[in-house]
Amino acid sequence: MNTTPSMTLERERTDAASARRPEPKRATGSFQTVEPRIEITAPLGERYDQILTPEALQFLAELHDRFAGTRHELLAVRLQTRVDAANGRDPKFLPETESIRNNADWRVAGAGPGLEDRRVEITGPTDRKMAINALNSGAKVWLADQEDATSPTWANVIEGQLSLFDALRDRLEYTSPEGKQYRVTAEQTPTIVMRPRGWHLVEKHLKFHDRAGRAMHASGSLVDFGLYFFHNAQALIAAGRGPYFYLPKLESHREAKLWNDIFVYAQNRLGIPQGTVRATVLIETIQAAFQMDEILYELRDHCAGLNAGRWDYIFSIVKTFRSRGRRWVMPDRKAITMTVPFMRAYTELLVATCHKRGAHAIGGMSAFIPNRRDPEVTERALAAVTADKRREAGDGFDGTWVAHPDLIPTARAEFDAVLGDRSNQVDRLRDDVHVTAAELLDIPSIGGAVTEGGVRDNVSIAIRYIESWLRGTGAAAIDNLMEDAATAEISRSQIWQWLNENTVTAEGTRIDQTSIVRLMAEAVAALPRFEGDRFDDAISVFRSVALEPEFPTFLTVGAYARFL
Repeated sequence: MNTTPSMTLERERTDAASARRPEPKRATGSFQTVEPRIEITAPLGERYDQILTPEALQFLAELHDRFAGTRHELLAVRLQTRVDAANGRDPKFLPETESIRNNADWRVAGAGPGLEDRRVEITGPTDRKMAINALNSGAKVWLADQEDATSPTWANVIEGQLSLFDALRDRLEYTSPEGKQYRVTAEQTPTIVMRPRGWHLVEKHLKFHDRAGRAMHASGSLVDFGLYFFHNAQALIAAGRGPYFYLPKLESHREAKLWNDIFVYAQNRLGIPQGTVRATVLIETIQAAFQMDEILYELRDHCAGLNAGRWDYIFSIVKTFRSRGRRWVMPDRKAITMTVPFMRAYTELLVATCHKRGAHAIGGMSAFIPNRRDPEVTERALAAVTADKRREAGDGFDGTWVAHPDLIPTARAEFDAVLGDRSNQVDRLRDDVHVTAAELLDIPSIGGAVTEGGVRDNVSIAIRYIESWLRGTGAAAIDNLMEDAATAEISRSQIWQWLNENTVTAEGTRIDQTSIVRLMAEAVAALPRFEGDRFDDAISVFRSVALEPEFPTFLTVGAYARFL
């Protein structure tokens, strides 16, 4: 789908690296075909050849040969679904799968070894320093994030794989430019659950050549999953855990089935017993919220649970209904809390659905983070996280996310108070929950207002996050909040919606192109510039995703094609 030219190979690439890209063999038969292969189109850094081995590249080629076509078909279905929503067709509980929802007899596989207790999970990117901090954090699970918390530079993609490779072989260490040394010292490290990129993202530094000889960018999902699984599945099993994955951005049960088919093939291919893989699906699109039962069903032999991906979920709603009139216009981002009616309906339905099927329900990440240099900021952050996690534990969630090690004791205390010595509360069936489609779509009841401060915050946050992302940092602390791609998406999509709906702020100012351009200039002028900053590029990206008539489905797609 991406039409940007690939990077060319450096002339000084070693013969060994070039040997991984032999000329394709012609297959015999009545039609001229070639063996599918993966081509590397970017320079190789130190130790990259330990990840991009001929055997691993062959495995990636097989995955693409079998599943890339279905991926493209499902992305086309997504496009049609977006068109339908723009034309007034609301998401709904599918009548054709009603028998799955009504059948009370089926259950998912449930927790694999090391996933029984997930009361606190720490999320973060896979660079060496952050990986060591996560493994030393004391959390039960580390979400090793190759998606929203990682800027998908070529270095981040492959060196993140090296971090995981080394961590699983007890040789992960890091020395900072200042000479500070980091090592894994925890006696008990978190269970690793790796999050690959979503179906919509490509890896432009690897090119898949299909049987007809056509070349296309590789799937980011298949690359992230395939490299991690190929190199580490056996090591994870030997360590008493397993190859576990968080699956992001799903929009339908058909997309879940595609993942399940991949798991079945990958386990057979490497001689691993079926059902060893465990997946936790992020419910972070409004379309997936109407298909939770069906998603669990398609993945039932490999499924551990669902997660309430709150920030992407909000973004999905803004994106889906952005052109449907003022009824769908949301107030300032900070007013869209977890206690507004449509968010309560979403999380209550998630817990009830999970526990009915023997699956874990994992809560989302509060954006507040502590500041060790500012006790007042830390106090406010801890109070906000306490309230958030107390609500989740009380609602029946089995665990939750945090983005900073200092928040783990606070989150754990709230879940300890509810769980006690139990590993989870899957046995707490929420038979009192009866959520309707209207409740999931009850946007007008949010209340709140669009304020000049909210507009200014969205512009500033989006530009600063995009600048950080372009420099290779995908999780950024901004104004004492942890921002990632999902929160930046909310900020830019709200600006687009407010502009296109001619929204007037609570102070009486109409939001238009002139006012947004002025706020962009003010935001950049207030920031210190430094050598190597990417603010000019960030302004360009922001303009294209927030100010143009056409609404890009993800800001990262175009920015990746142009700048990474």
